[in-house]
Amino acid sequence: MKRLTILTALVLVASMTVAWAHAHLRTAVPADGSVVTTPPSRVVLRFSEAARLTAAWIARNDATPRKLQALPDRSAVELALPLPALAPGRYVVSWRALSADDHILPGRIRFTVLPPGAAGPSSR
Repeated sequence: MKRLTILTALVLVASMTVAWAHAHLRTAVPADGSVVTTPPSRVVLRFSEAARLTAAWIARNDATPRKLQALPDRSAVELALPLPALAPGRYVVSWRALSADDHILPGRIRFTVLPPGAAGPSSR
């Protein structure tokens, strides 16, 4: 019984180590859920370890996503993704990246661009 308990503990520790080894998004600019008064010209994604973007899309107000072009061509911890000119509205930028350990990292951030002259969240 004692061996089974030790073996079970080792398996759990090993599986947790593998789960922690995968890259994950640490921060994004604009931040997920943010409200901005100036449309961003790019999204900056900062991962826990180097990753390479393999695809990215943007959608406004729940419309059909448009594929983004000009993805960075190499792996890095911080990746900048150029955006088209953005009109006011709610946006979702989603992506698929490949981590150094060959795991696929899907993700997305949501942000809102306010119309010119609108009061930002800190003005309320």
